[in-house]
Amino acid sequence: MDVPTLTPQADPSVRDRLVDSLRDMVSDAEALLKAAQRGGEPLSHERERFQARLHQVRGELADLQEAASVNVRRAARAADEALHTHPYAAAGLAAGVGVLLGMLISRR
Repeated sequence: MDVPTLTPQADPSVRDRLVDSLRDMVSDAEALLKAAQRGGEPLSHERERFQARLHQVRGELADLQEAASVNVRRAARAADEALHTHPYAAAGLAAGVGVLLGMLISRR
């Protein structure tokens, strides 16, 4: 199963769609509260609209979460592969970062 990369950094349209959906959901929630004050038929209609919007946003968030987890697994696999391919370079890099952090900490 190949899941497309849907991170907000890679595809700004995903973030924009999610923000728009959340804004619409807030508007629907406000309409639901106003309808609740009036009562009757408008309340039922607004509640259904809000539930539909909530279902849509949950789906978008689930898609984003799945894409993020796929990307994390890919990155972990790539890091593992790089460490196994170049173990001495990885150890040297880790030592260099450790020395740099040690120097920065000791300056305080």
